Amino acid sequence: MSKVLIIEDSSYMRRIIRGILNADGYEIVEADEGLKGLQMVKTAMPDCVLVDLIMPGIDGLKVLNVLHEEMSNVPVIVLTADIQESVREQCLKLGASGFINKPPKEEVLRDTVKKIIEARNRR
Repeated sequence: MSKVLIIEDSSYMRRIIRGILNADGYEIVEADEGLKGLQMVKTAMPDCVLVDLIMPGIDGLKVLNVLHEEMSNVPVIVLTADIQESVREQCLKLGASGFINKPPKEEVLRDTVKKIIEARNRR
């Protein structure tokens, strides 16, 4: 069973994402802010991370930056309500594997997570 870490400050959004991915058999771990999320990447060793860009404290860009600097090989999917092209490019430079607009459409979320985890497992 693949493990997905959700780093999202909104409990409502985490609940939506958790419900969709639980139905597909993923093990879900959650963090409500960036620092906890970075700690959980090390302790929970997820197969994929979903991270919100805008959060208090350590935001999603900082999470991506830290993971990039530490040469983490865990794929990261950015969750955002609106993303400017310059921010998208910055995320890609920092190693983002995908983007999902919020609120996530069920099929888009399922397909993106499945595709990213399958790609990781083929390496």
